[in-house]
Amino acid sequence: MDRDTNAELAALAKVVARQRAEMERLRDLAATSAVLERAKGVLMAVTGCTPDAAHEELLQRAKDGNRTLLEQCWLTLGALPPREHHPAVPAAPPSTAPAPAGSWAGVPVGALDIADVLGHIGRDLVRVGSPHELAGCLLDHLAPEVDADAVMLYERLPEGGLSLIGHAGIDPTLAAQWRHVPPVNGVPALDALRSGEPRWLENAAADRARYLLIGTPPERWLTRAWLPVPTGDTASVALGVLRRRGGPFEVRDRELLRAVARLCSGRLRAFDSPRNDAAGNVSQTVQAVFDALPGAVILLAPLRSAAGDVEDYRIEAATPGAIDVFGRTGRDMVGKHVLESYPSVAGEPLWQGYLQALETGHPFEGEPFAYQDVVGEVPVTATYTVRAARLGEGLVVTWLRHDPAERQEQRLSDVQRLGNLGWANWNLITQEISWAAQTYAVLGRQLGQRPVPLERLPDLALAEDKGPFAHAITELLSRGRAFDVPFRMETPSGVRHLRMVAEAVMEPDGTPVEVHGFVQDISAQRSAELALVESERAMLLQRGILQAERALAARLQHALLPLPDKPKQLAGLRIEVAYLPSQTGIHVGGDWFSAIELPDSDALFVVGDVAGHGIGAVATMAQLRFTAKGMVSTGSSLTGALTRLNQLLLHSRDSQTTATMVLARYNPDRRVLAWAQAGHPPPLLVRGGEVRFLDRPGGMLLGATAAPVYESLELRLAPGDRLLLYTDGLVERPGEGIDAGFARLGEAVRAHGCGESGSLDALLATMLADERRDDVCVLDIRVPLENVQDAEGAAGTDA
Repeated sequence: MDRDTNAELAALAKVVARQRAEMERLRDLAATSAVLERAKGVLMAVTGCTPDAAHEELLQRAKDGNRTLLEQCWLTLGALPPREHHPAVPAAPPSTAPAPAGSWAGVPVGALDIADVLGHIGRDLVRVGSPHELAGCLLDHLAPEVDADAVMLYERLPEGGLSLIGHAGIDPTLAAQWRHVPPVNGVPALDALRSGEPRWLENAAADRARYLLIGTPPERWLTRAWLPVPTGDTASVALGVLRRRGGPFEVRDRELLRAVARLCSGRLRAFDSPRNDAAGNVSQTVQAVFDALPGAVILLAPLRSAAGDVEDYRIEAATPGAIDVFGRTGRDMVGKHVLESYPSVAGEPLWQGYLQALETGHPFEGEPFAYQDVVGEVPVTATYTVRAARLGEGLVVTWLRHDPAERQEQRLSDVQRLGNLGWANWNLITQEISWAAQTYAVLGRQLGQRPVPLERLPDLALAEDKGPFAHAITELLSRGRAFDVPFRMETPSGVRHLRMVAEAVMEPDGTPVEVHGFVQDISAQRSAELALVESERAMLLQRGILQAERALAARLQHALLPLPDKPKQLAGLRIEVAYLPSQTGIHVGGDWFSAIELPDSDALFVVGDVAGHGIGAVATMAQLRFTAKGMVSTGSSLTGALTRLNQLLLHSRDSQTTATMVLARYNPDRRVLAWAQAGHPPPLLVRGGEVRFLDRPGGMLLGATAAPVYESLELRLAPGDRLLLYTDGLVERPGEGIDAGFARLGEAVRAHGCGESGSLDALLATMLADERRDDVCVLDIRVPLENVQDAEGAAGTDA
């Protein structure tokens, strides 16, 4: 049962992984569609064309420029001039001089390579949600392509200076120092924006004398490139690429960087919210303050759905002391989402607290939690509290560290609340009684009521539990004998199951002077125990039913699918059959085979697999098996038989059933095997020591569609040939692709299956070394070296 449970959990994990991958694919598709629609809108606004015409225009531009459609959309959003039609590959040889802007799609050096890189960048841009994320995306792609070590994005301010809107590869301190650049001469980024041409800084000594260089020391980056990002007639954003290595930028590198700048233009113009709005200004201001703050503080901006519900939060600013589950700190967290950086908060009280603080404006403080810090390379466990307070339309979230001594009382209260128990103390000398607040809750009493004396506690229990409870208290008070007694109590919400544990403090003479202990509500545990007992009974009953069904299905299968006890001769061929049921679960599958002689002395070979297990699968197997033999025996072609079997499944009682099948007909006079298939694994042919899988003719699995097309192929068999027909249980393994299974089968046949003496048992032992999770059926067809039909076995085998 443990193996079954693990298998079910593994299968469930695979389903979840596939669903997550599909959600990511759909999100990317939606984002890509949004980019396409915006680009179409730009063309419609400029040219006045229809949506269909705009789409065709984008396709034509992409084709003319040797670009992907997504790249062309980014370029169009960047407000490039109207397209000029030109051939994709001019006849002139490639130029070694730097190509003018816009010519990267022709023949410059590395054009095809550049187009491939830009295609990857264009696809990743749909995930980018801020200039800071854009800088990180560019660095990921440009680092291996042009040896980039840092990327910076500057925006020109109305007063003429520059503002750093995004960066990657530089530390927060340097970013803060160069966040604002005044409108002075000698700034390469500002010079590139004013002139509209790139600035290539490739000589550190000469550049240091001419320009004001970023960095301490400036030699930290030996070469730099500053490119204007075109946005219509002017450029307001400069892209900086900084490298630690020296040497000039190659022609291919320059072409790539120019093209990347054009793509950035479209992405910057397509951001959902303006970069210079009020929230952006608040975020930039807060980040400048956060860089100098101690502790862990972040600023969150809510991300809302179309209905206005908060779906996530974006991190707008973070202090250097803030850290997420991936180890990112400070500015590296900016632009990320809370559910990405702290996925465990989803659906937790902390998440509800965020919403409460955002909606009501009242600060929220969560329950304390323990976290292990590293101080001086020594792990230290400390207690933290998360607080959230609204700031404008966002939230400021802080982590406050507490001294453990200050939280002892709170911890004790938390333990009692979480354990649904409360402590109690009875002083037998002074008659003072002390109860914890949780004790009142467990016993269903109000905090203002007087605590119950120890000898009166049995009055709270049901009549049948009073005697044992009173006896335990008497033994405690007279002999000092501690007790652990369960009892039940009637409450307005029903009967509750409680437990009381108590012990006495004794004087030297044996007289009890004080009693302390606790009372606990164990109703949930009792309910779980009862539910577990009922569940075990139901499982045993269900298991008996399923075992009976398996036994019935197995008997039915053996009656319908008898196995030969030794190899048989059929139409001059040696036939060996193996059928191995699954070793997991308690169901019988629907794998089957047939090997019979037809009225015209041809041989018919069939291997099939019905989806599912149990009596239903066995019944469908029998229906298909006998119908296939009957149709081919009465003159139907292989493809015609598959077409009729498909209709049979579609009109069966369970129209959702599917099956795969291989049909093969062998003519001994011509030594030709004609075969067709319906979604089945390809046969494996061994000839002259070589092993290969046959190319499959067309054919959809049975029961999948009402209008399938089935094709057939012919194979001339030679003396010494070996052909394996099998079901997918032979090659499939959990967590492994089908191609790997085919490769394992090929290797196993090479090791154990070549020549006339190749052992089917050895082959199966190699392929099925692990536990079989599905039925396995194998039909082994061999052509003797002397292909003379054996009269004694001419009657054939029909299993």
